[in-house]
Amino acid sequence: MDNKSKLMLAAIDLMAEKGYRGVSTKEIAAAAGVSEMTLFRNFGSKQVLLERAVEQYHYSVEMTELFNEKVVWDLRADLSVISQMYHEIMERNRKMFLIVLKEDELSEIRANAQKHPRKLLELLTGYFTEMQRKGLIIDTDAETQAITFMWMHYGAFMSKLFGASAITKVTMEDFAQSSIELFVRALTP
Repeated sequence: MDNKSKLMLAAIDLMAEKGYRGVSTKEIAAAAGVSEMTLFRNFGSKQVLLERAVEQYHYSVEMTELFNEKVVWDLRADLSVISQMYHEIMERNRKMFLIVLKEDELSEIRANAQKHPRKLLELLTGYFTEMQRKGLIIDTDAETQAITFMWMHYGAFMSKLFGASAITKVTMEDFAQSSIELFVRALTP
């Protein structure tokens, strides 16, 4: 693993544990096994380091690949693959969400990270539009269906992130399956 990756992962781990303000560049460098000068040479600041980590480990690239390579034009199968990939990526990046959502001073990073859900919305909207064109789903507003699917899954992720187990015993797998079945029943001609 290269120094940049080591620094990004160390920063994410430490910031998730101690908060953005609670971690120094010296601590991050030590946890990554490099000098503080290496951190500054590669990123210039702690904020740029976090910005790059959010950019590197978010989901738009993987989701684009999924839509380009794994879509089979079967609503149930496709939504299952999309849902599974989304939750895997979100769970893998849960520490970043905790960091960026906690700190007011990171609002710019939050705003920049919005390009990832915008890309997913674009991909899903295109998918639903093409499914309509092929006659595989009913005539509907593709963007509304896309954002509904996204918001359902984002809400489930956020609930899990902040302790959904205290609210329900429904597993993420059961939730995902149920949401997909709702879409299939509602959108199939």
